[in-house]
Amino acid sequence: MSEFISRFPVPELAELPDDVRERILAVQEKAGFVPNVFLMLAHRPAEFRAFFDYHDALMEKDAGLSKAEREMIVVATSGAGHCLYCVVAHGAVLRIRAKNPRVADQLATNHRKAEITPRQRAMLDFAMKLSTRGGEVEDADLAALRAHGFDDEAIWDIGAITAFFAMSNRLVHLTGTPPNEAFYLMGRLPKS
Repeated sequence: MSEFISRFPVPELAELPDDVRERILAVQEKAGFVPNVFLMLAHRPAEFRAFFDYHDALMEKDAGLSKAEREMIVVATSGAGHCLYCVVAHGAVLRIRAKNPRVADQLATNHRKAEITPRQRAMLDFAMKLSTRGGEVEDADLAALRAHGFDDEAIWDIGAITAFFAMSNRLVHLTGTPPNEAFYLMGRLPKS
């Protein structure tokens, strides 16, 4: 591979266990390219499986939070965590899911100024506090979320997504994995 993916070995697809290779090929079929994080994590197949199983359990459901709101949490907290990969990649997904080409840039910079609802702002206020000052989270923070209509399952999801992507951010920092070029333009202009 000529493009830099990771500071650690990146295996060839043919070298991977069948299930890992099939998952990578499926995402390539859907997206038109392989996101670099898949190749970076393929270095350790057991962790690849665990990572994407947990990712999908958190991100691929619509109960409590919309898929766009889930991506909002990733983009805002990854901006605070200085994770270029996650801001760019999940920003692309957010632009598509929210059908708003501006929102990802706004959230990565300052969620308090973004074009979002008061409910979403409360969600991100909590996620940002958990992400940057987790030791200060208290019962009143959860009560504020409940006042905006979030139930315990949704509050757990906000916290779990925040925590999961803190780990993801750190793995990207460790490996130096860059975002794919394709992510930069996704969702910015209507499809022709």
